[in-house]
Amino acid sequence: MPALLGRVFLRAATPSSQRASILLHRTMSLTPVQTDKAPKAIGPYSQAIKANGLIFCSGQVPFIPETMEILEGDVQAQTKQVLHNMKAVLEAAGSDLNHVVKTTVFLKDMNDFSKMNETYSEIFSGHKPARSAVEVARLPRDVKNANVDLSSRRLFKTILQDSLQQ
Repeated sequence: MPALLGRVFLRAATPSSQRASILLHRTMSLTPVQTDKAPKAIGPYSQAIKANGLIFCSGQVPFIPETMEILEGDVQAQTKQVLHNMKAVLEAAGSDLNHVVKTTVFLKDMNDFSKMNETYSEIFSGHKPARSAVEVARLPRDVKNANVDLSSRRLFKTILQDSLQQ
């Protein structure tokens, strides 16, 4: 069930150093996204949230959804699994990978960048979202054998544009 956010109160300094108060009224519908075709959240968060035409996806690690075990394999196999998981979340939200606006890739070893990039390029072959890639010391829950996190706190933090019809 969507949650509604009501009034937002902003306080800002004017050029003359006086304070001005601005009251903005906007109703925002927040809808959690959940699917069994992607790994369950490993903490108190949603797989994604739909908010006024945008989809904000949580991070994905290379979990196999049915078993919640990490996919064994190299960074390319794990990147493919992460993107498969992200695709499932997007489809549950009524969108797809062609509407991704931005991704952030979290790698445990930046030496894996070129291999991750090969797989990423195969999946995002036509549409190329804006992207950042960073090396991190750890991934959530110290997941062993995971080299990539996509969409949020692992391989990618993704902000997705939902259908423009909403």
